[in-house]
Amino acid sequence: MQYTDEDGNIIVPKSVRPVMDLQETHLGDRKGAIKQYRFGNLHIREYADYYTVHTDRVDPRANPLGHLLVDAPEYLAAGIAAAFAGRKVGSMVYNAKRAEGKDERAALLDAVIAGYLAGSSAGKLTYTIASMAKKGRKAAQERQVDGQADGKHSTG
Repeated sequence: MQYTDEDGNIIVPKSVRPVMDLQETHLGDRKGAIKQYRFGNLHIREYADYYTVHTDRVDPRANPLGHLLVDAPEYLAAGIAAAFAGRKVGSMVYNAKRAEGKDERAALLDAVIAGYLAGSSAGKLTYTIASMAKKGRKAAQERQVDGQADGKHSTG
């Protein structure tokens, strides 16, 4: 039996705890879960036959920005990248279309579409890269802990 998933969440079979009597939340990445719950800093996801559980360092209900900075920086980075790229490309397209002689409404429509596409792409790319970096840091920390547990202290 597997006790953790690929993200390091603890897996709890529903046979152990068939009913979760907690308030449902919509905060957090669902990752295919039926429902999500929060209890203090615990983030619990419910699937068909099991739950996954992990601890957030910052409760997003109490401090949403702190949660993004500490526990979910990939979402913050993606949002910033999307906003920056969308605004930059949208502004460039609008100015270029107006310079070509397009009326304001047509130039604005082109700019919104271009900004949306650029922002979406930049956000997705940034999220993917930040998530990979976060998983890499987590794996390195786990290797270091495993090495220390084995008596092999690593340096650097």
